Amino acid sequence: MTQPQVLVFDMDGVLVEVSESYRETIVRTVHIFTGKTISRELIQEYKNIGGYNNDWVLSQKICRDLGVEVPYESVVESFNDLFLNQGLIHRERWIPRDGLLERLAERFELAIFTGRSTLEAEITLNREGLRDRFLLVTSSDVVNEKPAPDGLLKIAAMRPGKPLLYVGDTVDDARAASAANVPFVGIAALNSPKRDDLVAGLEREGAIRILGDVNEIG
Repeated sequence: MTQPQVLVFDMDGVLVEVSESYRETIVRTVHIFTGKTISRELIQEYKNIGGYNNDWVLSQKICRDLGVEVPYESVVESFNDLFLNQGLIHRERWIPRDGLLERLAERFELAIFTGRSTLEAEITLNREGLRDRFLLVTSSDVVNEKPAPDGLLKIAAMRPGKPLLYVGDTVDDARAASAANVPFVGIAALNSPKRDDLVAGLEREGAIRILGDVNEIG
């Protein structure tokens, strides 16, 4: 493998622990429309299948599978109210330990390609004081979301001739990397629900290495 020069991170599950932010918002959104409380394991099952990188789409799909058809706009409205207005975004936790990004920045340019909107990504990065650390590409910047490779191709076009390496935690991340012809390192947190299935899926999609935590990179 050519030595990468740009290290690209997904955010959720890689740089940010989101079980009490995004995942909890999915649980609460589904409950609003169905009256049922789903498990984190069920959410991970959908993520492991792939095609549900967008949590609004996933929330609507779970409602449908529970027998309740909800307009997409209604899902988005309720999700954003919980996540942004009611502040569940602030229940997440930054994963990289002190010094990791500084060490990596000595060897690579650091970038992010995330399924978050720019608004959501910048709330977290600004809260951590790290917005200026990364070249940022979000779902707001691309026509097609993951597993489409658009975000990685955009970063590659912004840094012509510089090989990329992508670090993500879902099969959609891995598929995006494969479609962009970018090497992929998978993250499968040791406490992740359905972890064995996740590891198998990441391996199947071509991960060159699987780590339990982003801090293992440094």
